[in-house]
Amino acid sequence: MSLEPRGITTRKAVGALLRKELLLERRVPQVLPAMALFSITTFVVFRFALDATSVEGDTASGVLWVTLLFAAMLGAGRLYVADHEEGGIDALLLAPVDRTALLISKAVTFLVFLVLVEVVALPAFVILLLGPGLSPGDIAALALVLLMADVGIAVIGTLFGALAIQTRARDLILPLMALPLLVPVIISAAKASAPLLAATGADSLPGRYLALLGLYDLVFGLLAYAVFDYLFDD
Repeated sequence: MSLEPRGITTRKAVGALLRKELLLERRVPQVLPAMALFSITTFVVFRFALDATSVEGDTASGVLWVTLLFAAMLGAGRLYVADHEEGGIDALLLAPVDRTALLISKAVTFLVFLVLVEVVALPAFVILLLGPGLSPGDIAALALVLLMADVGIAVIGTLFGALAIQTRARDLILPLMALPLLVPVIISAAKASAPLLAATGADSLPGRYLALLGLYDLVFGLLAYAVFDYLFDD
């Protein structure tokens, strides 16, 4: 039996689900405003809590990534809520398409959300906290680190969001399961970002941390694709 019809159906399902997710967020914004507001508020809290007008290097990198991580957990917790409450997941399970279409569409949607939040959060971070300025080269290098880390966060958030949504304590279960697995992402991203945020001038990106982020994205992306189908089995 040819696999081509199934592949076409999966691609169409992913496209339809992705359009639905983005259109829903556009019409009734819920996730993006919450994540963006959380990020900016956290930067304000850090500014006063650290009792410093500016931060740099390792401290700046740590503040940035801790804030983005918890903003991401806030978004991941809302990723499946509308589908769960309105029967969207049940409808998809009854449709003749691969369940992994839901994984791909949710992961891409979440990745888009993360990027859009960072477009707002990063300028706020620079204005409120960052001591040294960022050159265009620094911004491009930091954008690369952000994107590679966002892929890992999106995969883990999507995978464990699907698992947590089936429990009563989903707001508690999701961070308890996801945060330990995201430790390598945050450490690698923070180490890679620190030289770019140093007051002495940006150094070159540490290649080993970028390689670690790339390996993490690949391994957990394949793992999520392999196990997602079984998360909704009774």
